[in-house]
Amino acid sequence: MNENKLREYAKLIVKIGANVQEGQVVRLQVGVDQVPLAKLVTEECYKAGAKRVELFWSCGEINKLDYQYASAEVLGEVPLWEEERMKQMTEQLPVRIFIDSSDPDELAGISPDLISTVNQMRQKVLKKYRDQIDGKHQWLIVAAASPKWAKKIFPNETEEVAVEKLWDAIFDCVYLKDGEDAEKIWQAHNDRMTQKADWLTAQNFKSLHYTSSNGTDFTVELIPGAKWGSAGDVNHVNHAFFVPNMPTEEVFTSPMKGKCEGRLVSTKPLSRSGQVINHFTVDFKDGRVVDCHAEEGEEILKKLFALDEGASMLGEVALVTKESPINQSGLMFYNTLFDENACCHVAAGLGFSEVIEGFMDMTEEELHARGINDSILHMDFMIGSDDLHIVGIREDGSETDIFVNGTWAE
Repeated sequence: MNENKLREYAKLIVKIGANVQEGQVVRLQVGVDQVPLAKLVTEECYKAGAKRVELFWSCGEINKLDYQYASAEVLGEVPLWEEERMKQMTEQLPVRIFIDSSDPDELAGISPDLISTVNQMRQKVLKKYRDQIDGKHQWLIVAAASPKWAKKIFPNETEEVAVEKLWDAIFDCVYLKDGEDAEKIWQAHNDRMTQKADWLTAQNFKSLHYTSSNGTDFTVELIPGAKWGSAGDVNHVNHAFFVPNMPTEEVFTSPMKGKCEGRLVSTKPLSRSGQVINHFTVDFKDGRVVDCHAEEGEEILKKLFALDEGASMLGEVALVTKESPINQSGLMFYNTLFDENACCHVAAGLGFSEVIEGFMDMTEEELHARGINDSILHMDFMIGSDDLHIVGIREDGSETDIFVNGTWAE
């Protein structure tokens, strides 16, 4: 890997993605296979004025050993020191940067029941702390190439070639181009996405109707007055603009919880809890998942939809054109950060409070009453296709095409 290119990536992460400000604490979560990138990101954080950079290392192989040998009770327990660290986070409001290089098959062979149980136990303790910092800090998820992930995408290449190809694909997807100003490219990209989001907000659609020749036929109701978001977000405490996902190609909102009907057909695999879920359909009735089938990973999919009361309802609908560079790459990344930005998707579970005007001054109960779904789950799955048709329907019954043949109608 060319260190100069990696340094440019680190600068992109810190300056444009997380937008680290003078005096902020940064929490960097990264795999043990990414020491070179972690060093560069740490250095760029300090150059940007960070007061302190705290590193939290992870290792997929050790994580799997934990699942193989430790009990569910031990794995699901949140130690006092970890909970204290989360409490400190709600006071400190650090910038959080997550660098994902995980193997999509990390937990292959582990019981879906065990994974589901552990997730439920931990999230019951940790979710309240994450809710407390919602909208109050900058955060960012980015990717880094690792051998196992690279070989999953490029199985016929040597490990070295596969890793180089994955790095090239990552850089292309985040618009990191030799000799070009990444900041200007991202500004233009953010502007384009914001224009689409503002148009959708102004239309004030009551519902969206999705159809595709693959069997998708689905209607979802939207929250009256809710905004559509796009690539960038704002820390409502210090007003710093940041880009929480790199890459990002989506325009999104949270729909009215419990108000959708029909069938959605997946168009890309989903890597969740270290396991791959592929070729699946999801049926909704009265706003909830009532049935789902998958050629691969059906058991874990059903467990995820049953995690809690809100896991079977939608928390997000997102529009992504088929002209997305991720989709145009022709690659299947087996990573939600990329695959969700290749085509339209929805998410089961937790909704986004920030789509409601004045959300910072509202209680959780008030937000839920407006229609924001609540859950320990937020699981994106991809439904975009080359012939996907999405119609916006207004209160008076008038209709406007939003997507035709997988891309913006206008």
